[in-house]
Amino acid sequence: MFADHSLEAIKIVAQQSFEAFKIYRNTSLKQRADLMRSIAVELEACGDELIQTAMQETNLPEVRLRGERARTIFQLTSYAAACEKGEAIEARIDTADPNKNPPKPDIRKMMIGLGPVVVFGSSNFPFAYSTAGGDTASALAAGCSVIVKAHPAHAKTSTIVAKAIDKAVVNNNLPANIFQHVYGASFEVGKALVTNEYIKAVGFTGSFIGGKQLFDWANQRKEPIPVFAEMGSINPVFLLNEKLSSSAKEIAQQYAASITLGVGQFCTNPGLIIGLKSDVLNLFIDELGKAIHSTQSAKMLHEGIARAYQEKKTKALQQNDVVLVNESELINDGISGNPTIATVSAKTFLKNTVLHQEVFGPYSLVVQCDDMSEMNLIAEHLEGQLTSTIIGTIDEIQQNDSLIQSIKNICGRIILNGVPTGVEVCYSMQHGGPFPATTDSRFSAVGPDAIKRFVRPISFQNWPDELLPDELKNANPLNIWRIVNNEFTKNAIP
Repeated sequence: MFADHSLEAIKIVAQQSFEAFKIYRNTSLKQRADLMRSIAVELEACGDELIQTAMQETNLPEVRLRGERARTIFQLTSYAAACEKGEAIEARIDTADPNKNPPKPDIRKMMIGLGPVVVFGSSNFPFAYSTAGGDTASALAAGCSVIVKAHPAHAKTSTIVAKAIDKAVVNNNLPANIFQHVYGASFEVGKALVTNEYIKAVGFTGSFIGGKQLFDWANQRKEPIPVFAEMGSINPVFLLNEKLSSSAKEIAQQYAASITLGVGQFCTNPGLIIGLKSDVLNLFIDELGKAIHSTQSAKMLHEGIARAYQEKKTKALQQNDVVLVNESELINDGISGNPTIATVSAKTFLKNTVLHQEVFGPYSLVVQCDDMSEMNLIAEHLEGQLTSTIIGTIDEIQQNDSLIQSIKNICGRIILNGVPTGVEVCYSMQHGGPFPATTDSRFSAVGPDAIKRFVRPISFQNWPDELLPDELKNANPLNIWRIVNNEFTKNAIP
């Protein structure tokens, strides 16, 4: 239904985006915030048509999609508030001191938008991580123009959202090309976007293969650009026996629900559980297997994801010494995924990196360690993750500091006695982690701090007050927080 944009059309779109950026970057923080709030209003106004279209394209249930749209609207409005407050501007002012030898100049620094940003929509979040999702909201708040490549799996949904954004842009009297929407099922479209000279950054949520390819293309350019790619995670869970002994059945039920939530199609799905060989771990595995067996298979996002799940799961189960614990009945419709639990020894796991790879879907592997030394070895040798979880008592945490320190090295969010599924949109959320979970662990893809991915610093030296941006003027007309001569303040400079 939606033909791929031609390579020539991509060139035109990118140049138009750059021309629009030159205008949009000079808009006020309030204008940007107003645009984002207007997009939120238009997204809500799409009504049931948007929900029904997304249901048809993704197999996601209505309740989930209504919640996700509400989350997307919240992202837009909360990022708008942060934008208006100037939080991502990071204004820094050091006034002149002519009595210093040599004289100290007046230097003022702030963040400005990088330029046109390409956003690749994700398959598993048609709203929150797609056309009007966090990457688009962050880039617009930063003062960047945006080009969204619709995800082929929900192109109709993406088109409806794109039209809502276009309407908001018009209603705010802004250049039409600050937001553009393109189609491309082939890799050539993605490559053309990332390698175009006018593009200055990329936002991506998806597979490791896809994200790494975009990263490589971006770094092979004459002018390399940043790629902020979130590429998945197995989100290891470390079980300590004292805590497990007190509530093995409850924890098993909790994790069965987390593993199968949304048919396991979350980047924070707990795909790896590490415990110590014991009767209580055996009880946990047995209870987890029973809960998984009683969970019905359900339709995945599309046939491609369902096929990949079955292939990767089969490959994992075929590895030496991997034992199937339990699974639910498979519905042979070509699109459903059946929840599955397997187990393996720590020694085998440490030797076989195939078992470290994400199986995107309702699958988890329980690794059985002989002792804490083996558990520590696993923590030391795991690749980068979005999250890691520890199930333990306070005493166990205090007694195993080396384990905690190793876990800190591999993740962006460390959870105690909970589950990793569920990503709150707030300032303190870190949704990112060391490679290969993401391409840049310094930033979060969720929360207002995500805006900082798409800005860069610029200093103004010895500029007269009347020529400075409002963010740096003596009077502080925007009433934003600034660091002035080493003091955090909203006060004007006399």
